[in-house]
Parts: sequence; structure tokens; C-alpha cells
Amino acid sequence: MADLTSRLSLQPVSQDDFEAMLALRIDAMQPSLERVGRFSAQSSRERLAASFAVQHMHHIVFDGDKRIGFISLKPEGDDALRLDHLYLRTGCQGLGIGEWALNWAKAQARQQGKDILVTTLVESDSNRFYLRHGFEKEGADGVDVHYRWRVSAEGVC
Repeated sequence: MADLTSRLSLQPVSQDDFEAMLALRIDAMQPSLERVGRFSAQSSRERLAASFAVQHMHHIVFDGDKRIGFISLKPEGDDALRLDHLYLRTGCQGLGIGEWALNWAKAQARQQGKDILVTTLVESDSNRFYLRHGFEKEGADGVDVHYRWRVSAEGVC
């Protein structure tokens, strides 16, 4: 895995990247959304458009030029950052790339002294991912599950 992650980087996002990022989001999310009967290409477009803030977004890039995912981390309130998006192309999941990106997000949160909030789909594999990486479930409503990673819990045995 170390060899793989040494080939990863983050690159800025521009407004022109929307369509490519939408296609990637649909590729990553469609199976989970279909499991809960919620897939709609139009809803996917609307949800990404509503949270498309390029100043808080980064492409996850392999070998300097292959965009394989993206991450969005933006301020929420005084004490938290919202992990709005962490998506990887099908075929790039389960290789440690998501963990690499999440470690970057945690480093940003530590630097700012803020928690990280994330919302997942109830039947998504991402629920296990976030629990495995120190997030605590805070609640659920409908098809969404809400988690928090506490920067203050760092270093606790």
C-alpha cells in the first residue's frame, strides 16, 4: 500500500470540472443509492451542484494526472469541518486510497482543532469505513446516518 499511496496527490478543482466530477460521483454512489431505492441522475446533479464549492474541493490524483476521486472538506460552525464528499471511482475502492484521503482530512482538522462531520447512506459500505477510522455515530434520519470524528479523542487509549 505504501507504494500506491506514494503515487497519490491532491489537486485543485475548478468550475469546469463539474461534469467530470458528477460522473465520478454517480459511478461511486449509484450502487448504494439503488440499494435504498434512491438513485436519480437528476438528484445526483442537484446534490453535487448544491455543495459544489471549489475552494474546499480537491481531486484525488494517481500518478500526477489520473483523476480517480475527489474530496471536499469545508467549515461547519465554529468547531467542525464537514466532509461533504469522498468519492473514488469503481475499481479504486478498497485499496487504501480512501484511508489516505481521510488521513489528509484528519490532518486538516487537527491543524484547526476541529471535529469532522460526515453523513452516509444507511446501507452504504462507507458506514463500516468511517466506524473503522474512529468516527462515532451521532444519529440517523431516513436514509442518512450522521457521524463525528472528534479531534479531542486523539491520543486517548
